[in-house]
Amino acid sequence: MMKPNELLEEAKTLQPQLQKWRRTIHRNPEVGFDLPKTKALVKQALTEMGYAPQDCGRAGVLALAGGKRPGKTILLRGDMDALPIFEESGEVFASEVPGKMHGCGHDMHTAMMLGAAKLLKEHEEEIEGTVKLEFQPAEEIFQGSPDMISNGLLENPKVDAAVMFHVLAGMPLPLGEVLVPGGGITMASCEQYHIVVHGKGGHGSMPENCIDPITAAAHIHIALQEINARELSQNDFGVLTTGRFAAGAASNVIPDTAEMWGTIRTTDPDNKTGAFIRQRMTEISEGVAKTFRCTAEVEFSDYCPCMMVDKALAQDAMTYMTDLLGKGAMDMAPLTGGKPGGGSEDFAFVSHEVPTVSMFLACGSPERGYRYGQHHPKVRFDDSVLWEGSAAYSYFALRWLEGHR
Repeated sequence: MMKPNELLEEAKTLQPQLQKWRRTIHRNPEVGFDLPKTKALVKQALTEMGYAPQDCGRAGVLALAGGKRPGKTILLRGDMDALPIFEESGEVFASEVPGKMHGCGHDMHTAMMLGAAKLLKEHEEEIEGTVKLEFQPAEEIFQGSPDMISNGLLENPKVDAAVMFHVLAGMPLPLGEVLVPGGGITMASCEQYHIVVHGKGGHGSMPENCIDPITAAAHIHIALQEINARELSQNDFGVLTTGRFAAGAASNVIPDTAEMWGTIRTTDPDNKTGAFIRQRMTEISEGVAKTFRCTAEVEFSDYCPCMMVDKALAQDAMTYMTDLLGKGAMDMAPLTGGKPGGGSEDFAFVSHEVPTVSMFLACGSPERGYRYGQHHPKVRFDDSVLWEGSAAYSYFALRWLEGHR
């Protein structure tokens, strides 16, 4: 296998193309499974490299590198979907699609993966096994991974280990530093909820003739906070967030319904804490609604499990990234206090099937003008380190396969 410094130098030569791919994808953000332009770009690029990309599930793409020598199979993942938010970054290549934005860096991931594909194709004779390249849709709605898994992602050939990178912005980290988790549960599970409160609408001047669902919903929102404050043990991690509240369409009308949407996050691999929260949310919502003469419906959907990082694979990651980047790799445990993060990632579905590691690449600190983090309308990512991400993806695959022949 080629030396780390040689791979880095080769990756640097790809930087102009990586940046072009990233910025093209950024200008044309697509969400969920509806990714025709992004998918077409990925498949065309892979085909031009000499791959035979295959569709997987509703909008996923797979390609295989290597396979000419016997060995194991490692999966590399890059997600492709954007977020349904209006961009305010001020970048010259900002979104040209109103209400959609690559605010989580998936455009960076896709470009880095294409760069890794290029490097791996050029060194295909050296691959001691097979590298499966996954371009995934619908990460933001936690549906992309299960869809691709159910359509054969981890089979033909059977995957033995899986790797993902995620870019980070708005954090005080040196540009290009790779953070490696120590293993175990590293990210929380996540589940969506939707509460609909039914009342009786009418004229705003005559509330006595109405049953106001907004009042009931507001009290439900406040009451739900007591689950964390008074009902969970100090040893249980649970975050309940209402991110959207909607009711009515006019200032002088009491509406018939009020609605709330949000998320539940826990770090319980058996989801017992989540089950308790769901039970109490339902009881509280229905009980409070009844107090105000309303009724409430509570629905839960789109469950994503905790991210499980394999400890042996995490140790490999630290070794490989240190060898490749020197001081550009660090253990992220001191930053988190050894505790799981509250964010969620749908690659967690893969982590419950095969040994998995999720790493992070620093792409802009507040000191350098990158003040906002993921999912903010003003978030920016420094794409000058795309080449490093491509090198990290490809080096990890080459090194792991060589060490596990």
